[in-house]
Amino acid sequence: MDLYILRHAIAVERGTPGIGDDSLRPLTAEGKAKMRAIARGMRAMGLTFDLVLSSPYRRARETAQIVVKEFGLEDSMEFSHDLEPGGSPDRLMRRLAEAGTGSVSVLLVGHEPDLSSLISMLLSGGSHDSITLKKGGLCKLALDRVTYGKCGTLEWLLTPRQLRGLSG
Repeated sequence: MDLYILRHAIAVERGTPGIGDDSLRPLTAEGKAKMRAIARGMRAMGLTFDLVLSSPYRRARETAQIVVKEFGLEDSMEFSHDLEPGGSPDRLMRRLAEAGTGSVSVLLVGHEPDLSSLISMLLSGGSHDSITLKKGGLCKLALDRVTYGKCGTLEWLLTPRQLRGLSG
């Protein structure tokens, strides 16, 4: 399985007046514009996704929707509470196992520090590796098997700036 892990784009700050619930924080206008360029860069790389799984939090959902629109994958997007902050990585991995293995390509859209912890667990079997996934950053892992533990290889980790640079 090719597993792509994308952190949500730039959102309004925590504590913004009128937005009391953290799950309701939207992307900023700048975040949306940068994410559209990132999505174009992802497409320019020739990436494909069989499934897009996103946190239902507004900022992650808006990020995933930009990617889905760029790739024409409206029917391939699902939401998972396991991608919310503090979600269950074990349940998330069970959902990925249901998606299949082999040539399956899945994009996860979520939040820090959970995404970096997941990447670390899949690469080393622990959460002690120091990985920085910036807002709009994308990581590609190749998974030999789908399990919550050491099962993958890091193929690349790209910053938002690198991805935007590919958008032409």
